[in-house]
Amino acid sequence: MNLKAPDTYRAKLATSKGDFVIEVHRDWAPNGADRFYNLVKAGYYNDTRFFRVVSGFMAQIGIHGKPELNAIWRDERIPDDPVVKSNTRGFVSFATAGPGTRTTQFFINYDDGNSRLDTMGFSPFGQITSGMEVVDKLFAEYGEGAPQGRGPSQGRIQSEGNAYLMRDFPQLDYVKEATILP
Repeated sequence: MNLKAPDTYRAKLATSKGDFVIEVHRDWAPNGADRFYNLVKAGYYNDTRFFRVVSGFMAQIGIHGKPELNAIWRDERIPDDPVVKSNTRGFVSFATAGPGTRTTQFFINYDDGNSRLDTMGFSPFGQITSGMEVVDKLFAEYGEGAPQGRGPSQGRIQSEGNAYLMRDFPQLDYVKEATILP
């Protein structure tokens, strides 16, 4: 799980709404590009829900549906990358709760106004090159996560996984399979 990613690669995410492709550039965010590459190759994102989809803001994914995998990855942090690209529409960044906290969660920006995230350390590692219309259709009616909104609690996703999401948030879209394209 520590392979160096190619300088540029593409990952296809086949979702419940259709497929989209992320083109990753290692020179934008080498730690993020390497982590994403290894997680996709290992099948980590397969059967994982877009648990936080906020219209006009972003779609977030990356807490696995199996609690035992979350227990392994919860504290496997990667070093921060400098922000060399902006969080504008279609750009993809790892989520962070502050310096040195990136693990497995990433988000796709819906709006150019998200460039405000640049100064907060959210460093894009990739960009949607096809299928942004699929990302735009991800189920967003649950909105922001608990406790601020009606969406799922990240803590409960960590501990209960897809059983919790399928029972209490059955309309969430998900990745069927994520693969590195040749």
